[in-house]
Amino acid sequence: MIQYIVIIYARWCVNCDILYFFVETGVVMQFYLSFAERMDEIGKAILSFNSISDILDVLLVAFVIYSAIKLIRETRAIQLAKGFALLLVIYAVVSLLRMQVSTYMFSTVFSDILLVLVIIFSPEIRHALESVGRSSVSNFNFFGFKNSEELRRQEQLLAMVNGVTKACADMSDKKIGALMVFEKESILGEIIQTGTRVDAEVSAELIGNIFYPKAPLHDGAAVLREARVCAAGCILPLTKNQVSSELGTRHRAAIGMSEQSDALIVVVSEETGSISVAHKGTLKRGLSSGDLRELLSEHFLKFEHTQENRFKKLLKGRKKHGDE
Repeated sequence: MIQYIVIIYARWCVNCDILYFFVETGVVMQFYLSFAERMDEIGKAILSFNSISDILDVLLVAFVIYSAIKLIRETRAIQLAKGFALLLVIYAVVSLLRMQVSTYMFSTVFSDILLVLVIIFSPEIRHALESVGRSSVSNFNFFGFKNSEELRRQEQLLAMVNGVTKACADMSDKKIGALMVFEKESILGEIIQTGTRVDAEVSAELIGNIFYPKAPLHDGAAVLREARVCAAGCILPLTKNQVSSELGTRHRAAIGMSEQSDALIVVVSEETGSISVAHKGTLKRGLSSGDLRELLSEHFLKFEHTQENRFKKLLKGRKKHGDE
């Protein structure tokens, strides 16, 4: 017991000596003054806050950063951005270690940082400027009307639905097996990496060529992203649940993919030519081309259906008011 008391007393004395040292050397006072200056700067910043201009400033900066990330996401530019960020980290470490030669080399590179960024990201910047140039203030969706970008997207989705429906009808008649995955909210980057990049507009002819029995990519699945054929020959995970023995590998893969994502998967049987659709772990079999068109429209042409439902409700309300 006496030993513990001696140890505690010794530590207390040491701590007192250390505290006395900090007080005598002025370290405590310097820390206090630095902290007071920081608090004073924060207080001035809060008092100088202009509710309108500062909020707009923050929103603009957030929008620019979000647009930049959205622009370079899933492109080669994201790899360049990662490499550039790594160089910044190395530059910071070199500066802290006071490595003069390395610091001079990095400072020379980063002195013209804007020029370097423009050169590296010139294709992405050009694409962004072209997108802005295609837009106009009158096309923005202020009162619920579709803007030009939305119209173009709806046209692409409608062309996708028509092309897929026609291709499935032709392959069903010829009993050609097919497996198509329609990406929705869940990003299917890992699945796309297992296949071959295509990146082409959807058409009945393209889908027919992909799944032609002698084509090198006909065995795998085609992934469709944003109304374009993103990749073909992709490998899908098989379902681990018990399914009917009548279902082949394509149907098992379609169910497995639908269980692990919110994607919509269309299957054309090579044996029977029947069309099936898997979604959220459920497989709908024996669909006609008309059924397939209606199902794809419900999933991807939501705006059209919303407008149609509103129009029907409006007509119904007018009819009811007229009867009264």
